[in-house]
Amino acid sequence: MTLTLAVVGAGSRGAGYTRHLGGRARVVAVADPVPSRRARFPQAAQYADWRDLAALPRQADAVIIATQDAGHVEPAVRFAELGYHILLEKPMAVTEEDCRTIVAAAEKAGTVFAVCHVLRYTAYTRALKTLVDSGRIGEIVSVQHLEQVGWWHQAHSYVRGNWRRTGESAFMLLAKSCHDLDWLVHILGEKVTRVSSFGGLKHFRPENRPDGAADRCLDCAVEPTCPYSAPRLYLPMAGREAWPLDTITEDVSEAGVRAALRTGPYGRCVYACDNDVVDHQVVNMEFEGGATAAFTMTAFTPLGHRQTRIFGTHGSVEGDGVRLTVTDFVTGRPYVIDTSVTGDGTAAGGHGGGDAGLMRAFLDAVETGDRSAVLSSPGESLHSHLIAWAAERSRLDGVTHEVT
Repeated sequence: MTLTLAVVGAGSRGAGYTRHLGGRARVVAVADPVPSRRARFPQAAQYADWRDLAALPRQADAVIIATQDAGHVEPAVRFAELGYHILLEKPMAVTEEDCRTIVAAAEKAGTVFAVCHVLRYTAYTRALKTLVDSGRIGEIVSVQHLEQVGWWHQAHSYVRGNWRRTGESAFMLLAKSCHDLDWLVHILGEKVTRVSSFGGLKHFRPENRPDGAADRCLDCAVEPTCPYSAPRLYLPMAGREAWPLDTITEDVSEAGVRAALRTGPYGRCVYACDNDVVDHQVVNMEFEGGATAAFTMTAFTPLGHRQTRIFGTHGSVEGDGVRLTVTDFVTGRPYVIDTSVTGDGTAAGGHGGGDAGLMRAFLDAVETGDRSAVLSSPGESLHSHLIAWAAERSRLDGVTHEVT
C-alpha cells in the first residue's frame, strides 16, 4: 500500500522530509504561500493557504506540518480534528499554552503524532541508548553535552535569518536546542525535575562592529577578514538548490545570490541586524533519579555533530556523533563503537541519518497502526519543551526552576 501525504509548509524542512519517503508514500496535496515551493510537488493538489486544504474532508493519510514555528498550532489542531496522522516540525509551538493545546488535540484524535525530534532516530543514538540501557557503564551519574551551532550557522539562522528574534519566532533554546533537551531525556530515560541556566547575546551586537564596517557585506571594506562574511558563505554555493542557499533566494544563480545579498536580510552586517536571541547558553539539569547534566549551546564553534560525555558508576562514554569511546572500569581499557554515520549533523546532511530514520518510523506507525514506532509520545515531546521554558526563565531571573 502506498500511503498519501499532504505537506503544509513546503520550505527547506517540509520538502526535505519528503526526500526520505523511499517510494512508500506520495505527496497528493501541498499548501504553501510561495508558488515556487508548491511547484516542488507538481503532481499534488496546490493550495496557497493551508486553510483551504483543511476546509475539505481528509485528503491524505498523513500531513507534514513545517510552517514557521509560530504558525504550528492552528494547522496541528485542525488536521488532528480531521483525523490526519501528523508529523510536526520542532518546536511544537512558541508558547506553553499552544504546546499543551496541540498535545490535547493529538491525544483526543488518537492518530499517529510525531514531533521531529530527529536526533532520536540516528544510528549513533540507537547505539548509545542500547549501551546505556544494557547497564554496561552502570548507573549514569552525570553528563556533559555540547551543541556546536557553528559560527556561520548562527549568523545565517539566528542573526540574519528567520529565528533571530524571540518575538517573531522563539527564544534560542526552544528554536534550536529542544532537540538536545529531548535527546538527553531519551538517553537517560528519566524526566528532568529542575534546571538553572545562564547565557546571553555576547557578540552579535552593534558595539562589536569593527571600525569601517558597512551595513551590507557587499559594500564592506572589512568583509575579506570578517568571519561572518555573507559573500564568503553564499557565493561559492551559487547554482546549487540546497540549504542554506535555498533559504535566501529562489534564484540560485550567482546574479540571483548577489541580488539577494544586496537587498535581502542575509546580506546584512551581523553587527547591524535586529537580532536578540542568545549566542551562548548553559543549562544545568537534575533528573528524577538524581543524575545531573550540563548542556552547553554555543555559536562559536565549527558546525558539527553534538559531543557528549557520560559518566556512569561502572564506566564512561565519550561520543562525537559518529563514534562512542567506552571505558570499562573493570578492565580500564577503552573500546570504540563506530556507528558509520552517513551525512553530517546539518539539515543538508540529513542530521546524521535522523531525518531518514524519523520518516521510516513515522511511515511504519501510519502503515501498521503501531504508534510505538514513533519514539516520543505527545506528552514526552511536551516535557522537553517545558524544560526549555524553565531554563529560559532561569536565564532571565537567575533562579532555579522546577519543570512542571
